[in-house]
Amino acid sequence: MPHRSLCTTLGLRLPIVQGPMTGSDTPALAAAVSAAGGLGMLGCGMRSPVAMAEAAAEVRRRTDQPFGLNLFVQDTPTPDAATVEAAVARLAPLYAEFGLQAAVPARWCEDFGAQFEALIEARPAVASFTFGILTSAQVERLHQAGCTVIGTATTVAEAVAWADVGADAVVASGMEAGGHRGTFLASQPGAGAPSLADFAAAMVGTLPLVAQCVDALAPRGLPVIAAGGIMDGRGIAAAQALGAEAVQMGTAFLAADESAIGRAYRDALATATATDTRTTRVFSGRPARGIVNAMMDRLQAHEATVPAYPVQNALTGALRRASAEAGRADHLSLWAGQGVAAVRPMPAGDLVAALEAEWRAALAGQAAQLEAP
Repeated sequence: MPHRSLCTTLGLRLPIVQGPMTGSDTPALAAAVSAAGGLGMLGCGMRSPVAMAEAAAEVRRRTDQPFGLNLFVQDTPTPDAATVEAAVARLAPLYAEFGLQAAVPARWCEDFGAQFEALIEARPAVASFTFGILTSAQVERLHQAGCTVIGTATTVAEAVAWADVGADAVVASGMEAGGHRGTFLASQPGAGAPSLADFAAAMVGTLPLVAQCVDALAPRGLPVIAAGGIMDGRGIAAAQALGAEAVQMGTAFLAADESAIGRAYRDALATATATDTRTTRVFSGRPARGIVNAMMDRLQAHEATVPAYPVQNALTGALRRASAEAGRADHLSLWAGQGVAAVRPMPAGDLVAALEAEWRAALAGQAAQLEAP
């Protein structure tokens, strides 16, 4: 089957997708990346339908270039009271440090059905998804709205599953990536949500995952977008050498001027290295890679017992906000990938320009090596 060029379809000048970073990205960041020739993205997993519409409108006010919206595919949970009570008790001492009481929120998460309708209404150039998978009918609705559909995969089986429902491209998210793991397939048929063992098994490195996803999807004409540990133009060229058409970069844009993160988070990024990150469930209930801090250390013994996402995420939300407002990084979810030591604080447009120069230099270097005797 002929390869469908994602960059050509979207009219992108550069093979750079700014990773959606719920809570950290902004319309200004997405617009700056799109205006510079890449694809800006907005993480909308925790945005209300109204907020989604407002954010999309703000991006359009800033640029006429294509951009994308990303959603978490999720069901509203119904946790048992005992699980919630135990989680609240576990967090109570941490809340007390800020003079607050741990409490049960009014709701656990946004309603995905309502968010999906808002996505259809917003009609972004790209609709991307993580934490789960759409039905073929949902993908078709997005196609009818003019959206290119991109799914997130942490295994080859997940990439194939997205191809089966009609996605236009797949992000192959390696274990080096910062933030939440997008794993959604359980190893046992009929098991429902993936187990902790499934998440552990899906910790596949970016290089082998991209290469294997390319091999699986190329015969079906689906492009692969590489994600995880890519921080500069050399990384872009390396991913393309494996067959990826583009790269998705989240951590690289975290320190951009337009990012929404506060000073404590920025200071943590400035001094962190790859060995300072690890995956944890203590903040949200879903494995996610971030910079190790006091809260991760204090709750490490409860990694396997905290409630699954989004319950734990909702229960820690006020705590994380309090930590940010106090300028403290010790209770923040400092999501960052293993490439964190290479972050470059600067305007997003300048970063895209630097990435383009590095990428073109890397391609030229590869060509010279091939021509050398």
